[in-house]
Amino acid sequence: VSDLRPSALPGSLDVSRSMFDLRSPPHRFMKRYDSVSSVPSSISSRKDSQGSNRSLDTITLSGDERDFGRLNVKLCYVPSVEQIWITVLHCKDLSWPSSFGENPHICVKGILTLPKPVHFKSSAKEGCNDIEFMETFVFAIKLQSLQAVRLVFKIQTQTPRKKTIGECSLALRELSSQESSHWLDISPPSK
Repeated sequence: VSDLRPSALPGSLDVSRSMFDLRSPPHRFMKRYDSVSSVPSSISSRKDSQGSNRSLDTITLSGDERDFGRLNVKLCYVPSVEQIWITVLHCKDLSWPSSFGENPHICVKGILTLPKPVHFKSSAKEGCNDIEFMETFVFAIKLQSLQAVRLVFKIQTQTPRKKTIGECSLALRELSSQESSHWLDISPPSK
């Protein structure tokens, strides 16, 4: 067994130590497969929660295995009036568990994680793979306050019941007067 720690690799000082540390959380460096065909062929079926076997073609992957889609947002800070402009553009490749319904109405809930959190929510749209929101939210908050917080987005169903499909977040350290566009990977909701 070869030792992969940085001390054993003298020429790799620029590589993060945590990449070789097997104690770090495995999800940080896991490879993500975009298609079911990338799954090793030795795994031909899995049991679902009811215990029945289904082929890989028909199973709904859960957790980190399933792609929940991406959220596109734009951010801008206007220093002269101390305002943050948050534009929720659209969700792409959005998917949700069948238990959420065939075409639920979906909205994006945003949270600025300040000591007193600021909440906002888009209007609800009929669920599909690609949903355009095109809604802008403006808040008057000092830049110094914003640079230490995160902007969290929760993609939620409104009908038939309110449930969270997934979430994503973005640090606001780089917030500036130059409008920036971001594609955020939607991950399973935190427990």
